[in-house]
Amino acid sequence: MKVPLIFDIVRGSTVDGPGIRTTVFFKGCNLDCAWCHNPEGKSPFPQLAFFGEKCSGCGACARVCPKGNNECLLCGTCVSACKTGARKIYGKSLSMDEIFDEIKKDKLFYDACGGGVTFSGGECMLYPEFLAGVAKMCRNANISVAIDTAGCVPYEYFEAVMPYADVFLYDIKCISADRHKKFTGKDNGLILKNFEKLIKTDKRVIVRVPVIDGFNSDDGEMKKIMDYLADKNVETEYLKYHSMGESKKTALSYFNVKRQCL
Repeated sequence: MKVPLIFDIVRGSTVDGPGIRTTVFFKGCNLDCAWCHNPEGKSPFPQLAFFGEKCSGCGACARVCPKGNNECLLCGTCVSACKTGARKIYGKSLSMDEIFDEIKKDKLFYDACGGGVTFSGGECMLYPEFLAGVAKMCRNANISVAIDTAGCVPYEYFEAVMPYADVFLYDIKCISADRHKKFTGKDNGLILKNFEKLIKTDKRVIVRVPVIDGFNSDDGEMKKIMDYLADKNVETEYLKYHSMGESKKTALSYFNVKRQCL
């Protein structure tokens, strides 16, 4: 079974599906979107980030580094030593039980407002067995499960998690295959094919369209998206692009670290 690293768990989210939700972010994505607001979720491996604007220049990180600040082992010693939060490691190994223990803390709120858990990323659907396992734990505890996906995976992965999912948050970024490939690294043939299969099931599907200048916000491409969805009878959300990912992208680029997950 392919096991993901987790780069964040956010409690009290109101933007990742119906009601108040806990969002679990899986690390690793098979798209490379130019505008990605979670760049720390692209690589499946742990990464050290440096937020220079928070650095006081005290030198504590260099003093405690077992490699003399020359070769990063991703041990986290410098992160612990930094008092200003300028360093952070993205990617933590958590078991299904550990993730579920975090999710169930807010069950009272889920029950009160129709919320639940949302699995996101990165691309959580790259880990179908692990995802199905923890989603099943949530379903057995009467916690609603949402899957946030770009849909660029074999349809069998959807079939693996479908018994435990209540809603899919499905990204449709554009309709033009060439444009999709240029800005994300892959064309959208599989994505649209999976989408058309998914909406024929009994699962609730919410389409999410990121509105991005220079990519899909022009009249031509946006009209193609609207025309494509017009006869699909699905809920659709249009999400305004934000630049929150830029600072994280800069922080991650400071260390060009590649390391196999242990």
